[in-house]
Amino acid sequence: MSEQHHPDGPRPDQPAPEQPRPASGRPAPALFTWEFAADPYPAYAWLREHAPVHRTRLPSGVEAWLVTRYADARQALADQRLSKNPAHHDEPEHARGKTGIPGERKAELMTHLLNIDPPDHTRLRRLVSKAFTPRRVAEFAPRVQELADQLIDRFAKTGSADLIHEFAFPLPIYAICDLLGVPREDQDDFRDWAGMMIRHGGGPRGGVARSVKKMRGYLAELIHKKREALPATPAPGEDLISGLIRASDHGEHLTENEAAAMAFILLFAGFETTVNLIGNGTYALLTHPEQRRRLEESLVRGETELLATGVEELLRYDGPVELATWRFATEPVTVGGQDIAPGDPVLVVLAAADRDPERFADPDVLDLGRRDNQHLGYGHGIHYCLGAPLARLEGQTALATLLTRLPDLRLGADPAELRWRGGLIMRGLRTLPVEFTPAL
Repeated sequence: MSEQHHPDGPRPDQPAPEQPRPASGRPAPALFTWEFAADPYPAYAWLREHAPVHRTRLPSGVEAWLVTRYADARQALADQRLSKNPAHHDEPEHARGKTGIPGERKAELMTHLLNIDPPDHTRLRRLVSKAFTPRRVAEFAPRVQELADQLIDRFAKTGSADLIHEFAFPLPIYAICDLLGVPREDQDDFRDWAGMMIRHGGGPRGGVARSVKKMRGYLAELIHKKREALPATPAPGEDLISGLIRASDHGEHLTENEAAAMAFILLFAGFETTVNLIGNGTYALLTHPEQRRRLEESLVRGETELLATGVEELLRYDGPVELATWRFATEPVTVGGQDIAPGDPVLVVLAAADRDPERFADPDVLDLGRRDNQHLGYGHGIHYCLGAPLARLEGQTALATLLTRLPDLRLGADPAELRWRGGLIMRGLRTLPVEFTPAL
């Protein structure tokens, strides 16, 4: 989930780029405008029907193929002829460096799971999986609950809050810092760097690259210190960076560069996706009162099943990752009947695939109890999201705690006034003002 940090979404100071006309001859709907950002689903429905694999020009000038049907999306996500390595991009001069995080090349942070293919991907994922285990995530549940309660405590007596900045953003940042082993006294620096990264061009020029450089330098120093002090045997509750250092496969360990890149991408993938899951999910519940009531009543009864299926449905209905991260054809590939040339970028539109009526009954209806829900929100194939268990834990904990502690939670603004962040890959609200009865 890295490429979203390039400010490659809608901008108020320029028109949407001219879109190539699909094979049907009918003009495609406008993409990457502010109106599109607020509700992209009608445009995606049009593309699924008329131009399911559609070549488009992004605001940055990069041209890419958008894949919008579920079956095609699932095929493309698992097709190893579509490489994750940006070296395979046949990029023209004007597009150079516009398919990744600003500054990640200079900071030597390219060797992470979102940028590499087998066999390197296989080796790194196997090593990281030894440290980032489901058991480690499950043992972290009490800390996530503690963080959620502490954050709500800060605004519960006020009667109003911006749930993005006061809850959805700090919760996963502090959680992933704790999990990685970032000392508490340094975590506010991480919060500042992360905040710069999700502004999508709204901050000072070059701010993202500077934040990446600072984070890279900090992680390298932290990894070195932890490696020097690593005990012979792991202590109970050992942090994830220590686990990454310790992980080995047939005697092979992660290099310090690889460990830094992995810690960096785990932090990225572990925070903005969860910010948007909590923000988009809360917004969907506040605008679907019957579904919200179902969930609240099940929580009062002490049940967890609807919470679990509900978070999966929120991921499908309006998930945090709108487009899967970049892929590049390494040879001629046919997707959905469309021939794609070597070197061409391919973007799988998860948001479109997860509303495909060929795969999901009543796809535009939010149904928290939906059973047949093999959504693509966490991807598919060898690049399936490694942090999915952590995201599920944080999403379920956050939503359950909000609804339980603030039972009359309501929107504090007209939905038409809300603004969505203008990134290419991610989908999330800039702010989410809410009101509620102040706690005594």
